[in-house]
Amino acid sequence: MCNKYLIVIFQICCSYFASGQVFGLVVDKNNEPLPFVNIYIEETLNGTTTNANGEYELVAPTKGEQVIVFKYLGYKTEKKPVDISSGNYELNITMTEEGLNLDEVQIVANENPANIIMRKVISKRKELRDKITNYRVNFYSKGLIKIKNAPERILGQELGDFGGGLDSTRTGILYLSETISEVARSNGKLKEKILASKVSGDDNGFSFNAALDVDFSFYENRVALGSQLVSPLADNAFSYYTYQLKGTFYDEGNRLINQIEVTSKLAEDKTFNGTIYIVEDEWALYAVDLKLTGKQAQIVPVDTFNIKQSFNYSKRDNMWLKVLQRFDFEYSILGFEGAGRFTSAYKDYDLNPNFVKGDFTSEILSFETNANKKDSIFWEDKRPVPLTTEEFSDYKLKDSIQIIRKTQKYLDSVDAKKNKFRLSSLLFGYTYDNTFKEKYYTINFPVENLLFNTVQGWHGSLAFNYLKLNKEKGNAFQFNTKVNYGLSDKRVRPTAALYYRFNTFSRPILRLKMGNEVRQFNNEEPITPIGNTITSLFFERNFAKFYDLTFVNLSYSKEVTNGIQTNFNLAFEDRKPLFNTTDFTYVDFNDRRYTSNNPLEPEDFTTAPINDHTIVRLAIDVRFRFGQQYISYPDEKFNVPNEKYPTLYLGYEKGFASSSVSNHFDQLKIRLNQSVNVATKGTFSYNLRAGAFLNQGDISFVDYQHFNGNESYITRKDYLESFLLLPYYSFSTNQEYLEGHAEYNFKGFILNRIPLLKKLNAHLIVSGNFLATTNNRPYSEFGVALGNLGIRKFRFLRVGYAQSYFNNTVEKGINIGLMF
Repeated sequence: MCNKYLIVIFQICCSYFASGQVFGLVVDKNNEPLPFVNIYIEETLNGTTTNANGEYELVAPTKGEQVIVFKYLGYKTEKKPVDISSGNYELNITMTEEGLNLDEVQIVANENPANIIMRKVISKRKELRDKITNYRVNFYSKGLIKIKNAPERILGQELGDFGGGLDSTRTGILYLSETISEVARSNGKLKEKILASKVSGDDNGFSFNAALDVDFSFYENRVALGSQLVSPLADNAFSYYTYQLKGTFYDEGNRLINQIEVTSKLAEDKTFNGTIYIVEDEWALYAVDLKLTGKQAQIVPVDTFNIKQSFNYSKRDNMWLKVLQRFDFEYSILGFEGAGRFTSAYKDYDLNPNFVKGDFTSEILSFETNANKKDSIFWEDKRPVPLTTEEFSDYKLKDSIQIIRKTQKYLDSVDAKKNKFRLSSLLFGYTYDNTFKEKYYTINFPVENLLFNTVQGWHGSLAFNYLKLNKEKGNAFQFNTKVNYGLSDKRVRPTAALYYRFNTFSRPILRLKMGNEVRQFNNEEPITPIGNTITSLFFERNFAKFYDLTFVNLSYSKEVTNGIQTNFNLAFEDRKPLFNTTDFTYVDFNDRRYTSNNPLEPEDFTTAPINDHTIVRLAIDVRFRFGQQYISYPDEKFNVPNEKYPTLYLGYEKGFASSSVSNHFDQLKIRLNQSVNVATKGTFSYNLRAGAFLNQGDISFVDYQHFNGNESYITRKDYLESFLLLPYYSFSTNQEYLEGHAEYNFKGFILNRIPLLKKLNAHLIVSGNFLATTNNRPYSEFGVALGNLGIRKFRFLRVGYAQSYFNNTVEKGINIGLMF
């Protein structure tokens, strides 16, 4: 053990005597600090950048004479020889603005010189991109999100002090974190291993500012940021951008650099505006300073984005490599406003990594053991960008507050304040928390969930829920019970359920539920309880149809391997028919009345839609998410779907041991769905389902295959899982069926090009649905809608026109829904 300590001490001493540190301040002629200055040792990629206060620290791998280069866009590059034989060297720099000139520009046939340059850049784009398809690199990132004048409450709920980082004006740092990781890329595949992670005020947290999230390459045709954005270097960039040469200058290596202003032809397009810097003859990127709006990226809370990148020349690799990146944004929504910045540094590139089979798997991000347990000494040694005074204070304050806020005494005091019963608890429920022991109790009262249907009349539920978490182990136990009472049918219906999650990796979940419920014939509930309440009371349309179910249900689900999820369900069910018990309505229409509770015979108020019977039902479902990738956090696995591949669902359902043999059935099911971004032109999505009953006996109508119809003109489910005008139960079948939904959302690609209409900021959506069942002619419908409607940033409304075709009959209607 002593030998190990001696070795560590020896290594530290050798490192100290073999290296030195240059530090200082970089300002302009007015003594204003310059942030994000590219600082490096000449002819190497060993560098750093200044922080927001213009401060920097640069570790030189060897002592002796070095030439330090200071590079900042718009300013003359400074080169300073230093001798750091003594260990540390303070070097303060004042930078002067760069004077641009056009002397080097040759005008040919009155052609825009910027266009000539950009054609050469675009022609070489693929070559430059392919040079950096395989590499390893060390990555550092610092994330900072600040808030200004934060509201104290939202929707009546207190927001607190956000970890203690706000001043008296409720302004301060919301999030501060740092990441050090190793990144590898091979032919489009990227993986990252986080070696160290630090989050202010959370010694058990993991930063989300990973290299994967800021992997922006303008050598690609498209840049993924919220949506697919057109790069100024894309093959078709001239269709989207205009270019202007603002001037030229020489870098420290006497290379001519072209400064080109990039302007989007159409402000609403998914494009950038700003400046790019191009190296003459090599036609490579020297630097990037581009902006776009949150609207262009289709990220609602964000107002603006700004991406800055700086490239250094690698003499060893004979190419320009990205060494610094700064990603800034401003946001405002729901009274929250502020700004954020993610500063990234790349160093120690290896462009000949010699990858072997197995280096790249479906795991794209992982964490080294104890990555979030590094102490301050480690960070002071490894951090390439020094902390500002504000950042240092935030770490110190929140880390000290955290110690107090983790104690039982503090957590109990906070809970005591939150656990007070208020009059509003009758409307929104009451929760009693024991945060220290990770126990949570909730009571919901009938007042908050009072609903109406024609079977029960007005009905409400008294519900109790208990939740026990163990965040360290990732398991969770939940018990809930509910007692529902109908005023018209005068029946009490109790249910109880148990839930247990074993871990947060493969997520094995065991559920047990039993009791008595009023259940819709279509278990997917295309008519929501609140929707049925509104249509019944105000439009005299009781669309939902119910049966009485007494049951015991046991289910188990687990991800057996990455991308393959299994679900098993076994249930005993006692089913009985139900009839209307009330005709109450607020608005009584002379030309209509409530229909019966028989979905097969809406005008028959005496015939039961099903007979009393019991049955045992078994369901086995498997989901195959092809190409699924995942992130391995130390305490959980986070799955990342891959839009390049569809998701396949296979299912088998069996009904047996019934009180009537005729109710026995077997059904096979298959479903395929996918959503694909079509470059900058929108998103295409589809959902296909098919199935067949192996025995076509006189089974219960409950076990028929039902489809999510819509007779209320308001879509309450996912548009790709429901129809626009289909009657709810007219096409229910116990035979073969084929169902298809497809939708193309242009996301502004068309409407943003039409004067006046583009002011709506709406999305044109075209959809089509299809259904074929045995012994029926095919049913089809199409729809045209405007999505993304609303006010300011609250744009969730979708309004459209729908038309259906069946049996030589055409139906037309308006459809309204919400999109998130």
